[in-house]
Amino acid sequence: GYVGFADFQARLLTEVESRLHSPLLMMEAKRPGGSSEGTALAYFHSVSDSLERTRTAVPVQAYTRAVNMLLESKGQVVLLGGRFSRHIASMLAGYLLQFRSGVRDIGSLSPADFDLLIDLGKRDLLVVFDYRRYQSDVVRFAQQAHERGVSILLFTDVWLSPISEIADLTMVAAIDANSPFDTLATAVAQMETVFAHALEGHGAGVRKRIEDIEKIRSANAVTLDAAEQAVSEDAGPPKPAHKSKAGKA
Repeated sequence: GYVGFADFQARLLTEVESRLHSPLLMMEAKRPGGSSEGTALAYFHSVSDSLERTRTAVPVQAYTRAVNMLLESKGQVVLLGGRFSRHIASMLAGYLLQFRSGVRDIGSLSPADFDLLIDLGKRDLLVVFDYRRYQSDVVRFAQQAHERGVSILLFTDVWLSPISEIADLTMVAAIDANSPFDTLATAVAQMETVFAHALEGHGAGVRKRIEDIEKIRSANAVTLDAAEQAVSEDAGPPKPAHKSKAGKA
């Protein structure tokens, strides 16, 4: 489909540049235009467009497979992300803990965390969030986990993290926005879609676990409603109101 090698080379270089774009380069490439609706609304529209492209980027069957990987893994489920995307990994860990045990959120990857690889193997699942410009230590951790037989579920962008070459399943999100910084709103929406899909098919099966978690939260007054309930129980039942003389008449 290319006129010649030069045409192919130019297209390839453009794609490589897109994968490696830094915010500094994007400040030049994405200067705010003179939009009649203003910068804020224009940004919202750009994120909305990326969200729609994310909706159609992955077949529905991939969401079913992602849920099965997350819930049916016999070993540990380890979650990992980059500088910003690790926060999405932590959100996913919070959801996943309500469905199953054996969930480990690495958080910010440190050199000491590579020691965790010694306990990972074929029964385990590594969930990675990696978006351009792709974090070198995250890529190395995933590659070494793969060498140990660990299954990999990858969340990435349309340019594809290098981890996609070894991932068992890759979930793609569009992250373009009218900003020098890519949006992760689409990545969060995609992650939450996975769990909406999980609730539909597995919600009844994990109800007992969620009920037990709620009891623990209530016992420790984790949320305001639980704290108010505890105060009410300590106060005892409400005392009956005294009737006034007028009331007796």
